[in-house]
Amino acid sequence: MEKQFSGSQIRQTFIDFFLSKKHTFVPSSSLVPGGDQTLLFTNAGMVQFKDVFLGTDQRPYTRAVNSQKCMRVAGKHNDLDDVGRDDTHHTFFEMLGNWSFGDYYKKEAIAWAWELLTEVWGLDRDRLWATCFKDDKGNIPADDEAAEYWKQQPGMDSSHVLYFGRKDNFWEMADVGPCGPCSEIHFDRGAEFCDKKGVPGHICGVNGDCKRFLELWNLVFIQYNRQDANHLDPLPACHVDTGMGFERIVSVLQGVTSNYRTDLLMPLLDKTMELTGQSPTEREANITPYRVIADHARAAAFLIADGVVPGNTGRNYICRMIIRRASRFGGKLGLKEPFLAKVAEVVIQNYGSFYHELVKNRNAILTSITREEERFQKTVEVGLSQLEDLLADLKAKGETVLDGRKAFELYATNGLPLELARDVAREQGTDVDEVGFRLAMEEHRLASGAGKAFGALGGEDVDVYRAVLEQLVSSGSLPESGVSYDPYNANAVEGSLLAIVRKGQTLERANEGDLVDIILPSTCFYVESGGQVSDTGTINGCESDWEIAVEEMRRPAAGVITHIGRVVRGIPKVGDRVIARIDEQRRLDIMRNHTATHLLHAQLHKVIGEHARQAGSLVAPDRLRFDFNHPEALTSGELEQIEWGVNEVILHNLSLKKTVKPLSEAVDEGATALFGEKYGDTVRTIKIGETSPISYELCGGTHVDETGEIGLFLIISEGSAAAGIRRIEAVTGRKAYELLFKRIRALKTMAGMLSCGWEDAPDKLEALITLAEQSRKEVNTLQEKLAVAEFLSKLPSTVVIRDVPVLSVIISGVKAEILRNMTDLFRQKFPGGVVALGSIVEGKPVIIVSVDEVAVKRGINAGEIARQIAVQVGGSGGGKPTMAQAGGKDPGRLPEAMHVTYDLVKAKLS
Repeated sequence: MEKQFSGSQIRQTFIDFFLSKKHTFVPSSSLVPGGDQTLLFTNAGMVQFKDVFLGTDQRPYTRAVNSQKCMRVAGKHNDLDDVGRDDTHHTFFEMLGNWSFGDYYKKEAIAWAWELLTEVWGLDRDRLWATCFKDDKGNIPADDEAAEYWKQQPGMDSSHVLYFGRKDNFWEMADVGPCGPCSEIHFDRGAEFCDKKGVPGHICGVNGDCKRFLELWNLVFIQYNRQDANHLDPLPACHVDTGMGFERIVSVLQGVTSNYRTDLLMPLLDKTMELTGQSPTEREANITPYRVIADHARAAAFLIADGVVPGNTGRNYICRMIIRRASRFGGKLGLKEPFLAKVAEVVIQNYGSFYHELVKNRNAILTSITREEERFQKTVEVGLSQLEDLLADLKAKGETVLDGRKAFELYATNGLPLELARDVAREQGTDVDEVGFRLAMEEHRLASGAGKAFGALGGEDVDVYRAVLEQLVSSGSLPESGVSYDPYNANAVEGSLLAIVRKGQTLERANEGDLVDIILPSTCFYVESGGQVSDTGTINGCESDWEIAVEEMRRPAAGVITHIGRVVRGIPKVGDRVIARIDEQRRLDIMRNHTATHLLHAQLHKVIGEHARQAGSLVAPDRLRFDFNHPEALTSGELEQIEWGVNEVILHNLSLKKTVKPLSEAVDEGATALFGEKYGDTVRTIKIGETSPISYELCGGTHVDETGEIGLFLIISEGSAAAGIRRIEAVTGRKAYELLFKRIRALKTMAGMLSCGWEDAPDKLEALITLAEQSRKEVNTLQEKLAVAEFLSKLPSTVVIRDVPVLSVIISGVKAEILRNMTDLFRQKFPGGVVALGSIVEGKPVIIVSVDEVAVKRGINAGEIARQIAVQVGGSGGGKPTMAQAGGKDPGRLPEAMHVTYDLVKAKLS
């Protein structure tokens, strides 16, 4: 098939086709799923619509189309092993999709797919096949409806409509939840694509084991809700969720034999070939490294554009791993210097017109990739050398699998990712124990305080709240859109108590002490989102004396917002008139901190660079926490500059402009979309400053009206949150004043103790510290002289056992370092001897044992002597045969314990 379209044209044609079918274009979400802790990366087009299928959200449209950025490098969908080794697998890829949320269904989805493929793109009808669901277990009805619609398509060969079972044609989000049959569209690429021609009995077929038939598009029909392994309930509204591999359809429409030969990836191979200086023939002979570099350069560029920088765990580990893997494959092509940024530059050029974040974050992408390559090159030789030694030992023992913990040690100490170790091992006919590696990494992560990374799917009790919502809507108590939510314009709302839910059960009344979920017709309480914590407050009966202390807010289902709180007084009842009031002082503290995070973000850009993008935040009433991309600790000068910059903006008392507008318009205006956040089609924007804005971000949080309301901003700490991620904690307003007051009070106290003014206190304290240090050194020198004198006075106590001089004594109040110096003095006086010196430091025994090399050859071991003495004083010890140290808990037994030295020497020499 001749090339008819460029990749960009194919993407746009797909989108335009469904726009003509009254779909809404929804931009690709981030590779980091916003608000979804169950996934490492967005791995399919439906991820950003998952909450719609689960019933926990609703959209202003019922038809959608997009091209979604996806990553499949972990968990069930992990294509990394195959990347570079074949023509179709990728870590990063795009998925074209169209969706119906309770709107059109199988008839339209099938007809439009056929129309696009055959009439718009002109694919040969005779080469298209469709598969439908028929349960191989006989429990779920066959999807004859879809099969019939396929057969009705103009020019469709009815024999090309096939049935397959659960593995191929039934889609499930999880063990429970939305699911349904699917129809896959396959393309017959021709007999020349069969790679099993020489296999006896092989017959080419759809879902067969050769490469002749290529799956292009999967149409999922979501019509059931799985309750458990054996129970499916029909959904009240059916949905369509489709996914088409963009790279695959481009390869078909451009008539090439590989995804890597399309105009999506071939320019990356060309750039790599230019860098290596190889010929096209040499490239074909080394095609695997070329594919890996092209795939990984593209993936790294998109990851960094979405705020994922190289690091040690989770998503950051993946980014680091693919850069290092590409770097190693570059080394196999003779590329010794950092090169991947030059390939990533081509990604930005080719994809930037559609994915603007690539252009916007160009500098961050290129510098992050190069920095990681440089860091890897510093450690790779040592890591690979150690790996080679481990693999050699493995082969010598006749084994084939490298211990996973040893592989993890290579990563922890030399930065050699599992995937690279595995590549090298497999090239030598061995492998790596991946389970052991993951266990070691998990133990390391938990030990380092990283905690659990991911949680439950969500929506576990959605049916309870959907039922409540349906009842309230049918009774006229709520509109179909559900609870009215406005946390921006009022601090209190009045209404009727519509529902009480406790432990999944609806109640007519609640008792004092009960923890309940309360549903009102409207709320002004903020629901935790975007790092900002939920509001707290109270709900009171207007006509009866009861009160609920609201502790948390939640959205358990689309249209439902609940106030979670405990009944502190009285008996609330459904139907009671109530007033719900937020804790206004707490809200104001939160607003100060939230606006301050925007100012902090802007100052980070100004002081250390645009790459310092938000990578997580917490906005609470008592503090703010802000994580950002940066490779190294900030200097005290940078922190002072940032802190002063924020306070300067506060003093200018700039106004905040809060507007609601379409997402695309806000992004085009330059508003910053934050890492890992979830945005709808309409967004709230916060602009600080009018003519030349200090900050312009997408943000659904609550903010002050003018920066002067923040009062004061103080940074309280700066440190590492993860590799490549720094964390600043700060306070504002009342908490900042409290901190400042404590600091001033401490300074006053110190100045009083030093009998000087505030301004002189630091200099006077420094002088006192210098004087104290000098005095300490003088005391140490004096102590050492006294100790040496005491030691010299005890030297005559040295005894000779079978020609070996032995001394074991206690020296008063001497640290281990001085005791070691004395053992040197003993060896000078008594060559070939054994000396054990004990002391009591801060109430605990300390023992140093030294044995001359001559005595070691006669079987005397310093470590053994130290251990035996330590046992006597309730401690432990050890060391080298020539020098050892021990400690204990019982100083009263030290004199007796020191005699062990003589007994051990006698025993060894006898």
